[in-house]
Amino acid sequence: MSSNPSEGSGPVRAAEDGCSQDPAGQVAPTQGEEAGISPWLSRWGFTRAGWGDNRRGEWWLAAQLLLIGALLVPAWPAPASLGLVWPLVLRLAGAALVLLALVGAARSLLRLGASLTPLPEPMPGAPLVTSGPYARCRHPLYQQILVGASGMALLLGSPLHLALLFALAAVLGGKARREERSLLALHPGYAAYRAATPAIVPHLPWLDWR
Repeated sequence: MSSNPSEGSGPVRAAEDGCSQDPAGQVAPTQGEEAGISPWLSRWGFTRAGWGDNRRGEWWLAAQLLLIGALLVPAWPAPASLGLVWPLVLRLAGAALVLLALVGAARSLLRLGASLTPLPEPMPGAPLVTSGPYARCRHPLYQQILVGASGMALLLGSPLHLALLFALAAVLGGKARREERSLLALHPGYAAYRAATPAIVPHLPWLDWR
């Protein structure tokens, strides 16, 4: 979870969008635009206008959150409705994966520190984190989300949750690619880090690019 520089086309575009532009070239929301946005969300770069034009990748985040929330719905169709008894060993394995994913996600979030943001746009001035979970994977939080989604599919034996797993893989792969365009521009060492470190799932098409 990090980010790109803003993709506006300069002062004219910024003025049309109701934004001001800071000296570093970042498009900053005006006081009027931030009305109704909490200080914490504003710190991450959320604005009402951003949800309308996806200027900081808000639509990627919305899709991610929608799919994660959908993982909490009951199994559909339930194995019992198909005349199947879902094996206990698979349910236990699924529960274990969900627990491991929660622990791994917490570690990844804590490691980011001041660089943490849910949007695919880096926090201004935040350092590039390449230690801990980020030494083995460029997007360990996304990896843990997929581990947790796999666990839910195993736990419930649900075709719906299997489909949600594939949808999450598609969305997170796209979100990470957008994120990395900014990271390459902001951090001179990111290209070398990317070449040496798997993206989300090593050697899996769409989820690893180097």
